[in-house]
Amino acid sequence: MAYSIIISLNNRQLNLLRDGTVIKTYPVGIGKMVTATPIGTFKIINKAPNPGGPYGAMWMGLSKPHYGIHGTNDPQSIGKYVSKGCIRMYNPDVIALSKIVPIGTTVVIR
Repeated sequence: MAYSIIISLNNRQLNLLRDGTVIKTYPVGIGKMVTATPIGTFKIINKAPNPGGPYGAMWMGLSKPHYGIHGTNDPQSIGKYVSKGCIRMYNPDVIALSKIVPIGTTVVIR
């Protein structure tokens, strides 16, 4: 089974796909106007549980340096334009996602 992730900035949603079919949708917080989330195709290159600080319960780094998909210590920020460009998720959501997708998973941000 091949997993991939598509993040819709307009909808502030992360879609998890298996073999091209959406199997789960999560709400996300994204970058502010001055620190916008980058658009493009990336890969998950690492995972770090409990990274501390504002990154919540899990960090999944992207192939674009300094950007990742992570949890949050501010759940009210989900669904808003709040981050410095990273993709923010509720902690239970990012933990569940990290257990499904392997390192190397493609992440399309559009």
